[in-house]
Amino acid sequence: SSETFWTTTGMFPQEFIIGFPKCVKISKVAIQSYLVRTLRIERSTSEDPVGFEECIEKDLEHTEGQLQKEEFPLPEFQATYLRFIIKSAFDHFVSVHRVIAEG
Repeated sequence: SSETFWTTTGMFPQEFIIGFPKCVKISKVAIQSYLVRTLRIERSTSEDPVGFEECIEKDLEHTEGQLQKEEFPLPEFQATYLRFIIKSAFDHFVSVHRVIAEG
């Protein structure tokens, strides 16, 4: 739902993990967020959310009053879990409104 979102508690880093029912191929991740400064995406192919490895880390552009819409083209890889780490922000609180993994 575009009316729901995940928000931070005000200190950084913050993270959330998205799990898939099985290991899937992913070629692109898109995220809509607000006030995120530095974002890292990691993946795990384990049956449990452990053993993460970094896929990409990026400083996002500040978009005053609008959602940040970022796409991360990734080489074809497999993942059972994706971990999103918000390392820093433009304010004390940030929000994530949508995450899309395509493959």
